[in-house]
Amino acid sequence: MKSPHWRRLVWFCVCVTLSGPAWSDDGVTIPSYAPATGAERGYSVQKATESDMSFWFDKPGAAVTARGVFRQRMTVLSRDESGMRARWSLNAELPEGTAGPTDSYQMNLLYRNSLAVYGTSTLELETDLNGFPTNLFGVDGILAHMQEMAANGPGGTAPAENRVNGIIGKIEQNPLLIVTALVPEAQLLATGQFYQDQVMQIGQPAAASRIEDYSGVNVPVASTWTLESTDAASHTATLSLSEEFDPAALSQSQQPATAKMMAAFPERVKNLTADQLASIKRAGKTRSAKFVVSLDDGSAVEATEIVSVTTGGFTLRTYTHILRDDMPARLPLPPVVTAKVLQTPDLHVEPLPSAKAGPGILDELSTPPSSPEPQETAVATEKDGAEAIAPVSLEVKSAEVARSPISYDRGLTIVLTPESTAKFRDFTQAALGRQTQLLINDKVVMEPWMREPIMDGHIVLAGTDGKDLEAMAEQLRVPGASIVVRLRP
Repeated sequence: MKSPHWRRLVWFCVCVTLSGPAWSDDGVTIPSYAPATGAERGYSVQKATESDMSFWFDKPGAAVTARGVFRQRMTVLSRDESGMRARWSLNAELPEGTAGPTDSYQMNLLYRNSLAVYGTSTLELETDLNGFPTNLFGVDGILAHMQEMAANGPGGTAPAENRVNGIIGKIEQNPLLIVTALVPEAQLLATGQFYQDQVMQIGQPAAASRIEDYSGVNVPVASTWTLESTDAASHTATLSLSEEFDPAALSQSQQPATAKMMAAFPERVKNLTADQLASIKRAGKTRSAKFVVSLDDGSAVEATEIVSVTTGGFTLRTYTHILRDDMPARLPLPPVVTAKVLQTPDLHVEPLPSAKAGPGILDELSTPPSSPEPQETAVATEKDGAEAIAPVSLEVKSAEVARSPISYDRGLTIVLTPESTAKFRDFTQAALGRQTQLLINDKVVMEPWMREPIMDGHIVLAGTDGKDLEAMAEQLRVPGASIVVRLRP
């Protein structure tokens, strides 16, 4: 479920311009956002995600946690009466002195590969007067790099055109998705900044509402802002924001995704009680955030955000903390962000070369890790305690090379027999969240990450030379031809 973060919030506070001090008998004035131009600001960013699929998987490990720590930099290059131009310098390296083992910060590894795929470590943005991104420079170059990465990669996921080209197509329609993927910090900080002076009373909540679009369904969102406190020494104010998304409308928007999840676990669904069945059809989303805002220039110098989403028996929580380098930390943080020791999944994240990536890599890099495999199909236990899944031989019904109607790239479409379709479906359900391999005549031809069950028995290979695709197709047209899928060793 993707939220349109690029939409500016509808600010509800009474906007007045005062020439007096920040504190007055009428309330506290939060000044409009007026950052100095040309001054580079550093930000420490801590992130974590918790995904829980224990509803579907009755075993330990169904809940997966990942985290990352980053150091990003931002400069406001120019400012006028209509908006600003800002540059963000991005870095995936783990900051020196970060507590805990390096390999426990797997979001840094994924983010490093994301920067490689997008082909940039700098984003220049146009923003509104809140600092909220409204336009991105250099989009054509980023898209060209992504297309090259997709076309020249060694393998991908199936079907390729529904993943890589779908992502590129969405970015072509809305380039600000790149901002959401690479520097969501810009959007979060802007949420706590105002384009005009705001007068607020300490402890007095102010309510507002807006509409967000989810899969064509209008979902009402109720927001409540509260000025919690001020600090005379640091000349800052602390504001809180809580949001709740209409559960009925949100549940309606998630019906197709819920139906797909239920189809992936037919045996489990058969055994659900009426209450359990009703619970997975309900969706919910809440957001809570706090901001420490400078009473000198209206800049958000610290922010925390917790977003919780529940849909189709799956729960995802994301945690973010941003602190400007020149300010002391004031906001409380959840333990998942600060823990020195944290059990995290072994994603086997390999660094991408600068010019090559598989067609499926774009779908993998900007998403949190998926849940572990279900217990029904596991057949062995490896020495390190991770469940193994036996390789599966799949009989091929047909193999044809054709051009994608979306990208016009050539691809090999493999259709499995009905019996092998069922076997492949069970394998992909068991291998959720793990990297797999597909072999033709004992040769590995693709190494996709399994992000969702594949139900229809169709596999598409793309990003390979046309002659190689024709040669593989000829091999698979032989009566009794088969392919092998297995976990990546």
